[in-house]
Amino acid sequence: MPLIRCRFIAVFTFVIPVVLLSWAVSANAQQASTQVLSAEDSDPNRLGWMQGFPPAPERVIGQPDSNYFSFPKMRWTVCHFRELLPTKQVSRGLGAPVPLTYALDDAINDVTFTPIDGSESMSWQASLNENYTDGLLILHQGQVVYEVYSGCLDETGQHGAMSVTKSMTGLLGEILVAEGVLNEQVLVGDILPELADSAFGNATVKQLLEMTTGLAYSEDYSDPNAEIWAYNAAASPLPKPDDYTGPRTYYEYLATVQPQGEHGQVFGYKTINTDALGWVIARTTGESVASLLSSRLWQRLGMEQDGYFTVDSIGTPFAGGGLSAGLRDMARVGQLVLNEGRMNGEQLFPAAAVERIRQGGDRQAFAAADYRYLPGGSYRGMWWSLHNEHGAFAARGVHGQTIYIDPTAEMVIVRFASHPMAGNAANDPTSLPAYQAVAEYLMEKAAKR
Repeated sequence: MPLIRCRFIAVFTFVIPVVLLSWAVSANAQQASTQVLSAEDSDPNRLGWMQGFPPAPERVIGQPDSNYFSFPKMRWTVCHFRELLPTKQVSRGLGAPVPLTYALDDAINDVTFTPIDGSESMSWQASLNENYTDGLLILHQGQVVYEVYSGCLDETGQHGAMSVTKSMTGLLGEILVAEGVLNEQVLVGDILPELADSAFGNATVKQLLEMTTGLAYSEDYSDPNAEIWAYNAAASPLPKPDDYTGPRTYYEYLATVQPQGEHGQVFGYKTINTDALGWVIARTTGESVASLLSSRLWQRLGMEQDGYFTVDSIGTPFAGGGLSAGLRDMARVGQLVLNEGRMNGEQLFPAAAVERIRQGGDRQAFAAADYRYLPGGSYRGMWWSLHNEHGAFAARGVHGQTIYIDPTAEMVIVRFASHPMAGNAANDPTSLPAYQAVAEYLMEKAAKR
């Protein structure tokens, strides 16, 4: 029996939305003390979530329940955010989609690798269920060579990109810098007077892009006093309790953030940096992140589907993690980045935007954060640079979301997943060597042609 449902088509889709963070944390705590269902056993179709008219009460996932991001329910939820939360469209426009070209190679399933810290080899196909893959597409030299769907996702669906959203926001920021529209040395407070008295006020745009800001902000979910909980409350689009007196939007919360340490010294992965960048982008261009992503990318890449963002109570897109999109459309973005801004015969933005991302950020500042599976890495433009022998870099999000770009192999891998554990440390030991093995296979195959 195959490990995952594959669709080979001969012709021509961290951070979770903030309002869900607390539920994901409680889910992870529960999983630590109980045996977690396998990918096959937790398949939302097999479990029957939201099936029937109406679904059986014990199979309903929806409001006002607050546990729809607990595992295994979240394996359905990642494809259905707009049924649970208000959203804002990322329009693909009215033009016809530009079809992808296919040269499918099912021999990729048999590529083997050894997981990090492992001793036994694993096949590519086995790794898919190991990492609770919902959809995965590989482009090589611009052609689709592999495409699979499972769980809640098929080729017509959209999936939460989680913190891959940060990289979309960061890419927009780098494009504006490369075009001279945004000066990375300008202080955030000079662009946004509303943040002048906050910790962001004397940070530069570059420090936002590299997440080297000094902010008194913790995403330690085990600490009930961590700032993430105030952020979570402010960002929620749902009605506030009658006695609630805190900030009610992303904008209001960002103005409350206090300083801690010096800017530019240490990498600190904090979602509020991306929300601040999203505000900078909106103020600079007069367009929200959702609108700008539509006008600069979605409407110009020949996308197949609209995307959408979750929003706060006044409709502000969640720039740090709220995007949902189709698998093939995210692959188109990955190919555009690999091509340094050129797609379908048109240069959509300056190559310098991608060159800066590939160059990476301050490695010394990144090393202080001690990412075990990303030694020697860095962060720039809200993309993760591996600085490995292939010069690979990636957009990454919790529960296994990835756009992995290998310039040496001319390869793009896009994965949507719903791993029961949020942190990428749960799947990196399997995913990173698997990606490298497929890259080497594709390079060897190309060399023989």
